[in-house]
Amino acid sequence: MTYELSLMEIIGRLLLAVVVSGVIGYDREHKNRPAGLRTHVLVCVGACIIALVQKEIGFNALNTALAHPRLSGVLRADDARLIAQVVSGIGFLGAGTIIVQHRTVRGLTTAASLWAVAGLGLAIGMGNYEIAIASAVVVISVLMFMKKIVHVNTMKKIEIQYRHKLETKEFIQNYFEAHGITVSDVNFRVTQTDDAQIYTNIYEIEIPRNMNYADIIEDISLNKNIMRIQTVSL
Repeated sequence: MTYELSLMEIIGRLLLAVVVSGVIGYDREHKNRPAGLRTHVLVCVGACIIALVQKEIGFNALNTALAHPRLSGVLRADDARLIAQVVSGIGFLGAGTIIVQHRTVRGLTTAASLWAVAGLGLAIGMGNYEIAIASAVVVISVLMFMKKIVHVNTMKKIEIQYRHKLETKEFIQNYFEAHGITVSDVNFRVTQTDDAQIYTNIYEIEIPRNMNYADIIEDISLNKNIMRIQTVSL
């Protein structure tokens, strides 16, 4: 009796890794995230390959022990040795998808999805199909449906730079009140230029459930006195 993976089983596991990660990668690419379809597929397939290699190492040790019983006390095969390196190594790739732009952090969800598909690849490669399929359903559901099912009234910070203090400040306050936006904190500063004074307000706001943050930015930016408006990380 020998332990080994057949060619068909190897191909089947690799194809399953492609399908599962492809669904997740499609969602990321459709939403124009830093890591898309091909990246997710390659990460999952790569993790699956590592797990397959680790599985073969274990089988080779078992086969050698069966063929040479006297060596059974000497042979060692740790099923977690190679796959543990995937878990730690995927962090470097995930870090590359995280972007800090204008004091706003983007790409954290994509980094987490890469880490998750690496785990799926390991589960598929090791032959733990129940864990892999159930986990894939959970990951896909979180990415595609959680935001639609669970809505959190998020706290946001926006920085608004404007001219004509009284007129513009009144416009901003009226806009917030008309749309039910709660202002929890305001920071204010003024900059003197050769031509005029430039005012900068940083508002910490809570957005109602029925409002889109992008619409708020666009609406406020239409005012002729608004010079710049951007998000600020909390």
